[in-house]
Amino acid sequence: MKSEHLRALNAARRERRPAVLVTDLSGGAQRFLTGADLASDPLAEAVEAALRAGKSQTVEREGAAYFLTVEVPAVRLVMIGAVHISQALAPIARIAGLDAIVIDPRTAFASPERFPETLVMAQWPDEALEAQPLDAFTAIALLTHDPKIDDRALVRALKAECFYIGALGSRKTHAKRLERMRAEGFGDDALARIHAPIGLDIGAVSPAEIAVSICGEIIAAQRKKPLRREKASS
Repeated sequence: MKSEHLRALNAARRERRPAVLVTDLSGGAQRFLTGADLASDPLAEAVEAALRAGKSQTVEREGAAYFLTVEVPAVRLVMIGAVHISQALAPIARIAGLDAIVIDPRTAFASPERFPETLVMAQWPDEALEAQPLDAFTAIALLTHDPKIDDRALVRALKAECFYIGALGSRKTHAKRLERMRAEGFGDDALARIHAPIGLDIGAVSPAEIAVSICGEIIAAQRKKPLRREKASS
């Protein structure tokens, strides 16, 4: 690997940017892809699949073989609300390979004792998310039931194009949430990205069951695989 390519990969890692180094295995020629290059490259479809999988791999096109060295940011789950669901979701997320963060300004709830091995930020979302900016490799779960806390995080999540945005609450609660977000200037396409009520529809009742349903929905969004019922209706 050329030194400039190694520096570029390291920079992408620091800046949480996806990147791919394409190596022609027949002659050794290389090209570094990031930003708009990822979608415009002749191997764009294979590059997208490799980024989605998060794994370096060999691909073949028109009789030629290429090795894709993939750099993707660590996938994070930001939980807004240090609630019972978050207590169950944080360890499940870690098992699934997600970096878990809990944000809640209510210091009585946001404590390391309630969330061992999890980054806990006892701050308002606007303040905490300055230190931990959201991006397209972040999933966010809004769990407080309090618009004063959830809404500021939701505005940032929509602007950052988080790959998953889930919000706790009934359909009536969500309808009011959508009204507030429209007042913030978001259109229907953006608002349709919010998963609400949060989690897969598995009949979950307890905090632990709801946590499982949320993690499953996040994984489905991350891998971009339609649910069985979506396949049946297409």
